[in-house]
Parts: sequence; structure tokens; C-alpha cells
Amino acid sequence: MGPDDGSSHGDRLSGARIGRVSLRVGDLDETTAFYRDVIGLAVLDRGDDGVVLGVDGTGLDAAATPLLVLRHAPDDADRRRTDAGLFHTAFRVPGRAALGEALARVRDGWRLDGASDHRVSEALYLSDPEGNGVEIYRDRPREEWPIEGDGSVAMTTEPIDLDAVSAAARGDETENTDRVRPGTDVGHVHLEVTSLAAFESVYVDGLGFEMRQAAPDVRFVAADGYHHHVGANAWQGRTTPASGRGLDWFEVVIPDDGSLEAVRERLDAAASETTGEAAFAVDDVDDGIAVTDADGIEVRVRTDVK
Repeated sequence: MGPDDGSSHGDRLSGARIGRVSLRVGDLDETTAFYRDVIGLAVLDRGDDGVVLGVDGTGLDAAATPLLVLRHAPDDADRRRTDAGLFHTAFRVPGRAALGEALARVRDGWRLDGASDHRVSEALYLSDPEGNGVEIYRDRPREEWPIEGDGSVAMTTEPIDLDAVSAAARGDETENTDRVRPGTDVGHVHLEVTSLAAFESVYVDGLGFEMRQAAPDVRFVAADGYHHHVGANAWQGRTTPASGRGLDWFEVVIPDDGSLEAVRERLDAAASETTGEAAFAVDDVDDGIAVTDADGIEVRVRTDVK
């Protein structure tokens, strides 16, 4: 049995998904406008020092779903171009027509940095006004994903047919270019790290994600045979921990208290065996666990009970 059927490390974190992502930003109004008007998120809550955006549940059977927290941090330094931290937040949309709607919003109000077909997904890439990377993508059906002989997923980077993506939106009678469709979520988070070995200590040995693809300068890990819930790369040779504006924290959401206790035990065991520059900290918080890795990146683990 290989990783694609949920065995190996995937059994240790079954049912996990990515929850909210929080960013520290210098210009709250401009960044909020980008995620509202270009990405298509709804403003769910706003205060003097922050904004929560997500999928609006108005008119639907489901409640509103928060996906992104923006925290106003005008005094923080902008060091994201030299430090470890966020590579991109990846918003997953429910299908090719929804991706075409996203493409229309980007073309209408922003600029596209790139677009790729990864064989498991089709993806658009851009950056927010403060330089935080953003991916908008749709998954191909899982039965179409290419799987290697060892069970790992064979993601590649190939040209995407943007004309076909646009046509999918134009041909859909439910087209809505103003807001993301219901079912949109954060499919994965991709990090820039100083050490891939230190990344594995937290996310594989500690949290319990399975390795889905490993190359010399990048790792992709996931639960339940997904292509990746968290990615990490060392492409830019980052050497200093995250600080200043950029990624504040992100969440891994798991099903229940039993799963949370199992994660806590694994993290404690992994932390006790990890020393030196790869050491990481584990703390209990009101709604779960907070882990700060060697790069100063905080991941919060909580259950799926709101």
C-alpha cells in the first residue's frame, strides 16, 4: 500500500485540512481591497486592527467560512524578500469554471505572474500588494493524478491552456465574477524555509503528514493521499527566520480531540529529539496547539469544532 491510499504517515493525520491563514500587513485597506476584489473573498468581519475574509454564507445553507485574517502591523519591517516565511497561500476553487472566473478578476483588476498545469491541478499565480504570494487553483479529479511506483505523486510544471480556462467560465450559466464560489477553501500553504530537514521534523515527524513528493530543494507533504497540504522550498537560499510583515500563522484543522492528543504526543516526542538549529517549540493554547518551527513560522493545530 502506498501514500495515495491513505496509508503510511497519512493514517496519522487522517481528515486534516488547512484552515485560516493570517498575514501581518502594512496597508490594511489596500490589502483588503485586493483579496476582496481580485481574489473574490467576502469581508466577514472588520475591526480597527484587522479584517477577516472568506466565503460568504449569505443565501446558502452553510455558514460563512473564514479563510484569511489580515492583521494591521504598520510598524513591522518588510523583510520577506530575505527571510523565511510564506511562498504563497493557495486558494482552491471548485472547478474549472470557477478558475476561469478568478482569471477574469485578475485580468480585470490586477496582473498575473504566472500560470501552470501541474497534472494534479491547474493554477494561477500572482502577488498581493505587499508581495505575499497567492495561488488560485482547481484540482483535477484524483483518479487522473499521476502516481509514481513508490506511491508518491508526480506533480510537474507544464503550460496551461488559459483560453480553455476562460471558456469554461463563459460557458457556465452560474458565472459570478465578483466573488468566489461556495466550496472555495485554502487547499495548501507553501513556505520558504532555511532547512528542509528541519521542516520534515515538524511536519512529518511531529504533525504526522506523509511525504508526497521530495526533490533536492522542495518537499510536499499531505494527509489522506492529497497531493500536498503544505509545501516547502529552499529555492532562494533563505538563511534567516521569518520576521516582520508577511505570514503571521496558519492552521491545520483535524477532526476531533483524540486526533489532537495524538498530534500533541508526536510533537512532544519529535521536539525532544530535535536539537540545535532545527529545534522547535510546542505550546498549548485555548483551542489547540501552537508550534513555532526553527524558521519562526507558527502553525496552529485545532479541531474541526468551531
